[in-house]
Amino acid sequence: MSDLTALTQDALAEVAACGDLAALDEARVRWLGKRGVLTEQLKALGALPAAERPAVGARINEAKQELQSAIESRHAALERAAVDRELTAGGIDVTLPGRGERPGTLHPVTQARLRIETLFRRAGFEVAAGPEIEDDFHNFEALNIPPNHPARAMHDTFYFPDGRLLRTHTSPVQIRALQARGAPLAIIAPGRVYRCDSDMTHSPMFHQLEGLVVDENISFANMKAVLHGFLQAFFERELAMRLRPSFFPFTEPSAEVDMSCVFCEGRGCRVCKQTGWLEISGCGMVHPNVLRASGVDAERYTGYAFGAGIDRLAMLRYGVNDLRLFFENDLRFLGQFPSLPA
Repeated sequence: MSDLTALTQDALAEVAACGDLAALDEARVRWLGKRGVLTEQLKALGALPAAERPAVGARINEAKQELQSAIESRHAALERAAVDRELTAGGIDVTLPGRGERPGTLHPVTQARLRIETLFRRAGFEVAAGPEIEDDFHNFEALNIPPNHPARAMHDTFYFPDGRLLRTHTSPVQIRALQARGAPLAIIAPGRVYRCDSDMTHSPMFHQLEGLVVDENISFANMKAVLHGFLQAFFERELAMRLRPSFFPFTEPSAEVDMSCVFCEGRGCRVCKQTGWLEISGCGMVHPNVLRASGVDAERYTGYAFGAGIDRLAMLRYGVNDLRLFFENDLRFLGQFPSLPA
């Protein structure tokens, strides 16, 4: 019994001296584990005379219970101490002066979009918006895109099970605006669009600008003048512009818009692939079928439409060579574009 009392005192002293939960668990295993010191005492009862075993067994169990209670108390105390340390380490002295956080800026793509809107508003255009989840009629059919056109394919368009889709361009806004307001009309429709594509110059979600003018006696020359004026105002420099024949289902005739390279001023460089030209937009005269689908008299009114990537315009304006940088939210990158007046 004297040996058991001494062992119990040693165990209690060791538990009280434990400075962390790991040490406490080691002590618990050493004294109360399957091969612990007090557990071995119980196993040794068989060597005692039968008359002594009940009293000694009861004393060993009392010692184990006393030690278990001490371990639990020490465990709770160590947990409280750990929480207190964390709270102290994470505390904030609200009386300290501020750290001088720098003000944020608008995202470079947002800056480009706002500049585009400002320039076109000055030219007499309104800014229109529409839903990003569209139906087949507004996104394809009303724009004279036939059922077998590659743009409708699953590999290019995000479809929902009910047949709706994420708009692949902001042209549906033009249809909705014509249906709601009729002609004459002059709008731009900037916004997010979605296509199954991702690399250095393409993103599954990107920003597009659509423009539409419908009125009497609208000509191809009107469109060329507006586009040329916009490009020079946006890039703030003299630029050459050319139109190359092309094809789009919703315009006839159609053209690709090229401008002189803003990096080499048309002399030829890596960006423009030594041609001196950068493709910047698609455009054309609105197809009569599009006007009729929108409820506009195609015999009385004509119009032109154009589309361009806002992200690409921002890349060229700011000299960014990878579209993905715009969407990685790296503050070291975004901090290089302070907000400037449009």
